[in-house]
Amino acid sequence: MTTMSKMSTISVSNEGTMKRRVLDHLAKGNTLTAAQASSKFGVKNFRALISNIKSQVESYGNWSVYSDTNSKGSTMYGMEFDGYTDNPFAIRAGLVD
Repeated sequence: MTTMSKMSTISVSNEGTMKRRVLDHLAKGNTLTAAQASSKFGVKNFRALISNIKSQVESYGNWSVYSDTNSKGSTMYGMEFDGYTDNPFAIRAGLVD
């Protein structure tokens, strides 16, 4: 029983870390396809993760999540910073000084 609860905690912890890593990657001006997100970060359901990230970051009005199609026809996602220059996340991501 103890093992089960530890596994659940690890799973939730890894998911949060995965989201943070993807969010940081996109916030630095990079884009990601589902295949790239899977190989780089171990993301299983990229569309759901992007939807979650989009609802979180766009609710503040500082960021916008966009999609585009790359040369291979895959959908790629990115983020653009639309906010103010003293935003702590933007500073941490290296977008502003």
